[in-house]
Amino acid sequence: MQGTVDGFSYGAVTPVAAYLMACLGGALGLRCTTRSLLVTHARRPAWLALGAAAIGSGIWTMHFVAMMGFTIQGAPLHYDAPTTYASLALAVVMVGIGIFIVGYRGATGTALFTGGTITGLGVASMHYLGMAGVHFQGGFTYNTFTVAASVAIAVVAATAALWAAGRVRGFLWSVGASLVMGLAVSGMHYTGMAALRVHLDAAPHGAGGGPGASVLVPMLIGPLAFLLLAGAVVVLDPLMVTGGPARTPVEHKAGVPAADVPSHPERRPALRPGRGPVRRLRHHPSRTPQNR
Repeated sequence: MQGTVDGFSYGAVTPVAAYLMACLGGALGLRCTTRSLLVTHARRPAWLALGAAAIGSGIWTMHFVAMMGFTIQGAPLHYDAPTTYASLALAVVMVGIGIFIVGYRGATGTALFTGGTITGLGVASMHYLGMAGVHFQGGFTYNTFTVAASVAIAVVAATAALWAAGRVRGFLWSVGASLVMGLAVSGMHYTGMAALRVHLDAAPHGAGGGPGASVLVPMLIGPLAFLLLAGAVVVLDPLMVTGGPARTPVEHKAGVPAADVPSHPERRPALRPGRGPVRRLRHHPSRTPQNR
C-alpha cells in the first residue's frame, strides 16, 4: 500500500537548519583544505583529516536535521543506530580520500576529477545508506532516473567545492563557496528524497508517525559538538592542528600545493624596460681610480 509522506513537518525550520549545517561543514572543510595547500608535507595530513571530518560531519548532520521533518502517515519511524553511524563513517572516509587526492596532487586536471568524483559518491552513498537505516512497517523504493540525478548533483557539487578549496583565498570568496556548496548538498538531499516511494505493509491506523526529532537529536549531539570544536580550532587556534606555526604563504600556481614550490624563489637578474638583464658588477678594490 502506498504511504503518505510529509518531508516538511516543521515547515521551513528543518530545511533552513539543514542548509546551515551543510554550509558550516563546507566552510570548515574548505578552510582546512585551503590551509593544507599552504603548509609543509609534514603538517598537511592534519589539516586534510580535519577538513574531511568537518565536511563529512556537516553533510551527515545536514541530512538528519532535514530528516527530523520527515514523516510517514500512520507509520512511526525508527533509526537503526549502527547503520546510521556507519553512514557517517562512510561519508568521512570517502570525503577524506577525495580531499587527500586534491591535497597532494593539486586541484587541477585528473586529480580534481578523481577527488571530486570519489567525494561526490561518498556524499550520495551516505544519503542512501542513512535512508537504509530508517525502519518502519513497510519499505522504500526509488525512481532510478531521479537517483542518478541526485548522484550527479553530488559529484558536481563536490568537484566544485574541491576546485574552490584549491583556488579561493579571500574570506568573502570562502564564504561564497561554502554557501554554494551548502545549496548543492541540500539540493542533492531533496532530489534524493523526491526519488523516494513508500510502501506500507498494512493500512495506517490513525495519524501516528510523528516527526523523528526525539529519536535523532541524541544521535546528532556528537557530530554537532565536533563541528563546534573544529570551528574553534580553525578560527581561534589553528596551531593546535599543525603543531607549529604555519609557513608563510608563497605565490604559486592555483591548485598546486605550496609545499611543492621552493620556499626561496630563485634569484633572477632584474630587467630594464626594452633591454636585457642588468648585470651587477662586483666592486674590486684593486680597480679603484687610485690604483689604476
